[in-house]
Amino acid sequence: MADQAMSLKPHSTRRLSHTHMLPFWGWMIVVALVGGIAGIGGYTFLYAQGISYFSDDPRACVNCHVMRDVYAGWGKSSHKAVAACNDCHTPHDSIVSKYAVKAINGLNHSIAFTTDNYPRPIRITGMNRDVAQHNCLYCHADLVAQISHVQSADPTDCLRCHSRVGHDY
Repeated sequence: MADQAMSLKPHSTRRLSHTHMLPFWGWMIVVALVGGIAGIGGYTFLYAQGISYFSDDPRACVNCHVMRDVYAGWGKSSHKAVAACNDCHTPHDSIVSKYAVKAINGLNHSIAFTTDNYPRPIRITGMNRDVAQHNCLYCHADLVAQISHVQSADPTDCLRCHSRVGHDY
């Protein structure tokens, strides 16, 4: 019975050793790191006008100064009156694929432009070239129906001859 009485004593009467304080400091470090990352990330998102990238406004593309020549080229192109950046550079099949491509490009662009590691002049990547090619055929289906060989071994490549149509520079 004496043993039972001993085990029923409140734990508050025991002294805490320094090892019991470690989890508290560990959590404080985690909270500080997460808070720092969220704070820096939030500041960067606001500074870079990140919310604008969710829109279809072509001016969002010139938030990065390295895109100014590309934007200016689009402004002189034959497509300015009928197509904006996302019309050619994001998929049309679903909103999920559209924003997936925007997210991939946003991450790649932010890394490349921040580290100053990108080709000059800017060149389209293979993935983005495929998206643009698909969108050429999507928008111009009636015009190219007779010459489009999408399923053949040598499919029609609109960008081989018309690479400057969207960016006249």
